[in-house]
Amino acid sequence: MMERRYFLFGLGAIAAIGTGAVLLPTRSRNTNFQSPTDAATLGDVFEIQKSDAEWRALLTEDQFAVLREEETERQGSSPLLNEKRDGAFHCVGCALPLYRSIDKYDSKTGWPSFTRSIPGAIGTKPDNSLFVARTEVHCRRCSGHLGHIFDDGPEPAGERHCLNGVALAFVPASDKPNAT
Repeated sequence: MMERRYFLFGLGAIAAIGTGAVLLPTRSRNTNFQSPTDAATLGDVFEIQKSDAEWRALLTEDQFAVLREEETERQGSSPLLNEKRDGAFHCVGCALPLYRSIDKYDSKTGWPSFTRSIPGAIGTKPDNSLFVARTEVHCRRCSGHLGHIFDDGPEPAGERHCLNGVALAFVPASDKPNAT
C-alpha cells in the first residue's frame, strides 16, 4: 500500500512538472511580429539583419540584452527619464526615429513612456511571458525589442508605450536657420 502511494505521488509530480513546463512562457525571439503599417515585418523579414556577433560588436552589453534578448533595464536607471528637450528618440540599433519628444510623458513607472509612436516606425507582437498578456513593441526596421504597450495611458488613445531607455538614442531637434 505504501509503495502504491509513492507511485501515485510520483505520477502526480511528473504530471505537475509537465503541465508547468507547457504553461511556462516561451521567449522565442522575434517571431509573430505584427505591424499595422509594414507587412514586410511579418515572417521575420526586416530591412536590417545582423548576426549576434555583429550586434554584440555594435551594441553595449546592456543594449544587446534589451534589444536582442528582450530583457528589461532596471527601473529608474535611464537618463532619458528626465529628457525634456525637443527632438526624437531613435532606435539605438539602427537609428530609425521611433518616438517624438512631444509624445513623451512621465508615467511614474520608472521607464520612458510615450502616448504614441511615429507612424510606421514600430511593430508589435503578443507577449504572454510572466503569465500576463502584453503587447511587445519593437523597431520595425531591425526588430530590436523596445518595451511594451499598455492600455493605461492618457487620452485620447489611452496607450502607454513603456520603453527601455537603453534601447533609445535621443536626437535633439536641429536648429533651423533663420529665413532672410
